Amino acid sequence: MPRSSSLIARVAGAAAGVVLAAATALVAALPAQAASLTQVTGFGSNPGNLAMYAYRPDGLPAGAPAVVLLHGCVQNASTYVTNSGWQKYADQWKFTLIAPQQPSGNNANSCFNWFETGDTARGQGEALSIKQMVDYAKSNYGTAAARVYVSGLSAGGAMSAAMLAAYPDVFAAGSIIAGIPYRCATSTVTAFSCMNPGVDKTPAQWGDLARGAYAGYTGKRPRVAIWHGTSDTTVATANAVESRDQWTNVLGVSTTPTSTSTLPSGTSLEVYGNDQVRLYRVSGMGHGTPVDPGTGADQCGTAGAYFLDTICSTYRDALFFGLGDGGASPSPTPTATASPTPTASPTPTASPSPSPTSAPVCVTASNYAHVVAGRAYQSGGYAYALGSGQRMGLYNTFYTSTLKQTGPAYWVIGC
Repeated sequence: MPRSSSLIARVAGAAAGVVLAAATALVAALPAQAASLTQVTGFGSNPGNLAMYAYRPDGLPAGAPAVVLLHGCVQNASTYVTNSGWQKYADQWKFTLIAPQQPSGNNANSCFNWFETGDTARGQGEALSIKQMVDYAKSNYGTAAARVYVSGLSAGGAMSAAMLAAYPDVFAAGSIIAGIPYRCATSTVTAFSCMNPGVDKTPAQWGDLARGAYAGYTGKRPRVAIWHGTSDTTVATANAVESRDQWTNVLGVSTTPTSTSTLPSGTSLEVYGNDQVRLYRVSGMGHGTPVDPGTGADQCGTAGAYFLDTICSTYRDALFFGLGDGGASPSPTPTATASPTPTASPTPTASPSPSPTSAPVCVTASNYAHVVAGRAYQSGGYAYALGSGQRMGLYNTFYTSTLKQTGPAYWVIGC
């Protein structure tokens, strides 16, 4: 397929969500430590002609998870790994980062070619190159096969959707930031309408497109988080709803949220099904990855063009992926509050049994901290354990509770 025409250069820059700032101006200095982002060669046949970079923290245990990070246009692997904040949590919770990089020879603006069918199909082009990077990590780093995740911004977000659709057997969960539903565009021409104003399809139509990426697949599907700024004029906000429709349909859950909540920086969170799909809307945010520079546990990243100082999406995605326990438990821990209707809370008798092979996770913290971390939700000034719905007391920083996780997205009082 042609990749060097002026049309592709123009569309790729717009269609993927142009990231105009020079990469060198965005890259912050890496911490003083032995681990560094390193290029890897010979990882496979590489039909998409991508470069592979990997970050492996010091002290990485065997069987650690991995997160694939897909940069936006006019960015590179180093820019995205550093400024998004993922390196902080990789160091803290010990998981590998795999960062594919798009050379300008493939796309004039270094955008992943999310609008080219040959690059988003299973077993072809850039999608296969990214999958081969994951295979390399499994074989050479001992990456846990069942704990591989993907996240990306704009062109990378659209490519993240492509990986989730084409390789549901490879990824356990993913995050689509300012992205576009899978197979919205199949050419440079249709990319324009997908970007803005967006394309309206029914959930079933979107779901069929994603399912068609791996026809006949009947296995487990990855969970999906969707992030979008409400003031994004590059990739219209309608894409957030269309992506929501696509992945709720693929996962077989209703488009009516099971819970909603309010997070910092005017961020709203809608949860669908049993925390299978999340939709984060960041009020007033334009086109970019939400970051929140600082030293707090839930702060991350470096602000700049297309790294927007609002909320640390990386922290919440890492917990959504189940990485916040340092990789000790495969059960993902939700990260946001929930506000279900009074009749929607499960009764304590419905609590799943703990896995016989792993010790239960117990956490003692203020009720406020439990809610912020997603172990509980607040309603009417009180905190309630997520899943069991047990009332913990007042929602503030003074009341302290101990919660035990007995299953995915399920916490009870006591330990």
